[in-house]
Amino acid sequence: MRDDRTDPPAGSARGRTGPPVLARHGEALDLFTDRVRAVRDDQWKAPTPCTDWTVRDLVNHLVSEQLWVPPLVRDGATVDDVGDTFDGDLLGSDPVAAWETAAAASRAAFRAPRALDRAVHLSFGETPATFYCGQMTTDLVVHAWDLSRAIGADETLPGDLVDFAAREIEPYAAELAKSGLFDPPLEPPPGADAQSRLLALVGRRA
Repeated sequence: MRDDRTDPPAGSARGRTGPPVLARHGEALDLFTDRVRAVRDDQWKAPTPCTDWTVRDLVNHLVSEQLWVPPLVRDGATVDDVGDTFDGDLLGSDPVAAWETAAAASRAAFRAPRALDRAVHLSFGETPATFYCGQMTTDLVVHAWDLSRAIGADETLPGDLVDFAAREIEPYAAELAKSGLFDPPLEPPPGADAQSRLLALVGRRA
């Protein structure tokens, strides 16, 4: 996300992601990579749980998200500096390669020395890179489930990623719908497991 990143309210998880954030981010990238590699040639136009997005649209969105990381984290660029550089179709004729290139760039930027000590310039102002990394991780986790459902892959998310994403989202779940990228939170069913509760926070039914 770029302009549509949601500014969490006071007292939220901003800057609170802690040392595990790089491990969780790497795991989330790996999870989404596994799902992208599982997409069959005839599934790129298939619908997803994200309204109006096909599988190709969803993967293209995540490619764009990862490509924003190096200029924001490594170069200190602002949203205005980057502008519309990563708009439009970024997948070309090889969506898997496009994803893998973008994922590698995002991983490298966040893992660079002292990268998480920096502030990044988002649409609502400066915010710690740790928060940005946590938000990116959560986005990957939720959309990995979307992609799994769209292509008929295993929808089970790793427990560590579910717990991490839930901690990140809970303080500002109600604000996410304003970005236009998530539906309003739902009431989870009685006895819902941790994954179902996480999905309910972002307007999805398991």
